[in-house]
Amino acid sequence: MEAPKTRYARTGDDVHIAYQTIGDGPPDIVYANSFMSHIEVSWEYPAAVSFYERMAAFSRLVLFDRRGTGLSDPIVGDFTIEERTDDIRAVMDAEGLASAVLLGSSEGAASCAYFAAMHPERVAALVLFSPFTGAMADDESPWAWHPEFFKMFLDSLDDAWADPTGASIAMINPSLAGDPDARAWYARFFRLSASPSLVRKLMTNNMQVNIRSLLPTIQAPTLVLHRTDETWLNVGYGRDMAERIPGAKLVELPGTDHYIWEQNPGEVAEEIEEFLTGARHGPQSQRTLKTLLFTDIVGSTDHATALGDERWRQLLDRQESSTKRQVARFDGTFVKSTGDGILATFDGPARAIRCALAIRESTRGLGLEVRIGIHAGEVEIRGEDLGGISVHTAARIGGLAEPGEVLVSRTVTDLVAGSGIEFLDRGKRGLKGVPGEWQLFAVRT
Repeated sequence: MEAPKTRYARTGDDVHIAYQTIGDGPPDIVYANSFMSHIEVSWEYPAAVSFYERMAAFSRLVLFDRRGTGLSDPIVGDFTIEERTDDIRAVMDAEGLASAVLLGSSEGAASCAYFAAMHPERVAALVLFSPFTGAMADDESPWAWHPEFFKMFLDSLDDAWADPTGASIAMINPSLAGDPDARAWYARFFRLSASPSLVRKLMTNNMQVNIRSLLPTIQAPTLVLHRTDETWLNVGYGRDMAERIPGAKLVELPGTDHYIWEQNPGEVAEEIEEFLTGARHGPQSQRTLKTLLFTDIVGSTDHATALGDERWRQLLDRQESSTKRQVARFDGTFVKSTGDGILATFDGPARAIRCALAIRESTRGLGLEVRIGIHAGEVEIRGEDLGGISVHTAARIGGLAEPGEVLVSRTVTDLVAGSGIEFLDRGKRGLKGVPGEWQLFAVRT
């Protein structure tokens, strides 16, 4: 699934709220992420994309950046929880939703709960994941955040935001402690979502607003989800919220991580689907093994500048036509154009490699050079497109190839043993957004 178009809704006080929609309702689900977000950057992270795809399989999902964060207007001066919930209303109005399911995680759950209490006629149901109510530790809530912890968090913000390795992400998502690529992505995601000074302001505001007294007035059917061993927000927050909202259903999931798309996002989506529709249908997709081939033209921006838009477009069309002929010649399937390259699939990796070499030579005949990545693995077939971690893996491998190089994963070399194809070991590399290290090889020619 490709990232949808970003659009803007306007609040009553003339604040622009960036939002996106994917899938088809009903149900219509408006998702309020944590207190900061960046809807476009989230599409660079495979775990987030997989969660969006799973939710969109049974709903229309609306994503948005609340005021002050991501692509929405900055915050000037102080703000209230009423203004934060106005962001939800603006997005619903822009999409023509008289009512919707509100899905909120972390501080976003507090905003959704407040909206449900104040505007019951507009909330069809409420789903709260790892909810934060603003409560601090006291005799009634010994499991909640302590003032000392909150102060430590604020004091460490500058250093945490400046650290490109994202080492502090392990406090929020412990399962990523050994995944440097995922931690680095979160570090960038946080930097682009909000500055350290704004984060201090947002968090200080969140700690000053306690919505617990409103929870018993909520009328919407409510599902509360929380990972039992979460280290960032204790499961006591979820249990407390479920106890206070009349008729709320509490589901505790295994795991330690705070973000909704980590660890067990499929199970999270299934719980939500069953709560809203009465059944778990699973993703509407077919899974199969394929060899994936990605191409990318080297120096496309420089070529476009030198040739001009019209001549460059004509040359691109000739290159793509030539590439499609080679894919068909080697019994492959052309999936889609990626702008300056293509994605194709093959039933076997040997055919994919031989096709890649033919594509390279035919492209050179046009005065261009390509880099090519190949990986074999399980993919999800949804209509005419493909999804799944194997697609991301193949794309990342292609991005690491040198000009004119055909770079493949260890999986591919193992599958073509005995074919006579030779390889050069390129060592182990990390692939952005893909867990672990990958042994890569260049096809010897």
